[in-house]
Amino acid sequence: LADDLGFGDVSCNNPVSKIQTPQIDRLAEGGMRFTDAHTPSAVCTPTRYGILTGRYCWRTRLKYRVLDGFDPPLIEEDRLTVASLLKQNGYNTACIGKWHLGMQWTGIDGQPIPAVPLERRSPPRPGRDVDYRIPVSGGPTAVGFDWYHGISASLNMSPFCYIEDDRPVIIPTLDSPPIRTDFVVVDDGLRSPDFTITGVMPTLTGQAVRYI
Repeated sequence: LADDLGFGDVSCNNPVSKIQTPQIDRLAEGGMRFTDAHTPSAVCTPTRYGILTGRYCWRTRLKYRVLDGFDPPLIEEDRLTVASLLKQNGYNTACIGKWHLGMQWTGIDGQPIPAVPLERRSPPRPGRDVDYRIPVSGGPTAVGFDWYHGISASLNMSPFCYIEDDRPVIIPTLDSPPIRTDFVVVDDGLRSPDFTITGVMPTLTGQAVRYI
């Protein structure tokens, strides 16, 4: 499974591709190639939902766009997922990286943080009304993963902190102002002291290598 891979990016589909892909070409030669594919929503959250559950993404409350970092879970806790199926059959399961399928956070008033209606997606939520000491529910470890280490949503979305299993590794306490340029859009929010945008990929790679 590859992200942002165009049809012509692999050399079995495009012999003049700038990057030759002999291993993928070998898989295509010995397997099956699907050349007519469609998606009801070619963005992150619905794609992840479909891959994990095997269901059409439009069967959820999210009919278009993606969740933000504080939206409630999209996958019901009793829903069978690839992870829970593997776990039932004796496999160890882990999820490392961006989740982006919702987690139930709790506000400083003790109430669950609600979903924001799609028509009110802008501006994003900075999360200063969240009690980060309270564990989240409905995340990866609730739907079949034994262990999780990653971030709740896209890298440009608050909260800017690493989450392990059901809670932040370090509570975000630092203000992280928004960034708006021609190339980068990063939301306003809170950041944990150990979190930098450029450090996320090396950190997650290290966690994956360590787990494997």
